[in-house]
Amino acid sequence: MLPTPSAQQLTVAAPSTHAPRILLLYGSLRERSYSRLLTFEAARLLQALGAEVKIFDPAGLPLPDGAPDDHPKVQELRTLAAWSEGMVWCSPERHGAMTGIMKSQIDWIPLSVGAVRPTQGKTLALMQVCGGSQSFNAVNQMRILGRWMRMITIPNQSSVAKAFAEFTDEGRMKPSAFYDRVVDVMEELVKFTLLTRDVAPYLVDRYSERKESAEELARRVNQRAI
Repeated sequence: MLPTPSAQQLTVAAPSTHAPRILLLYGSLRERSYSRLLTFEAARLLQALGAEVKIFDPAGLPLPDGAPDDHPKVQELRTLAAWSEGMVWCSPERHGAMTGIMKSQIDWIPLSVGAVRPTQGKTLALMQVCGGSQSFNAVNQMRILGRWMRMITIPNQSSVAKAFAEFTDEGRMKPSAFYDRVVDVMEELVKFTLLTRDVAPYLVDRYSERKESAEELARRVNQRAI
């Protein structure tokens, strides 16, 4: 139940050749949403870096447990989560925390669907926008959630202060140190996704779960023997 980890286990005979698949989520429904504008900017960068991107629109997503799992928006989100190899979460900071809209999206993505874990072993990059001075409350909260969802959350992150001053009227991000950091984060996300996507099942394989599965199998075999 506890084999010695080896570099050989991290060597892939036939690495994936398709573009990294990245799902982007944002946490605001405002007409001029800076988290959405930042997400679109990140998507452009990811495409320039060779990734395939999809952005989920949270408009119309019901509150968690406020609708059945077969609700169309819930199914759309879960399908995208299953498709992705990495994610970007971008939330405004509201009352010192991520928004309820952001949290609702994360809550609708289950830890498991049957035998499939929609987020386990996938990469994650975090960003937030601030109405005032720079803060990291939202990204810190989302980092905790990423760990809970058993994702590989990259070290770098982005927090854009006074976001209202960082975008043009057309919705494009202005050149700045904030923009440079977003570029850094997206570049790092693509690198980590390429590095881990083919070996993610091995990276997140757990002794405790292997032990539990073995014990369950032993019980079933013993019951049949009786």
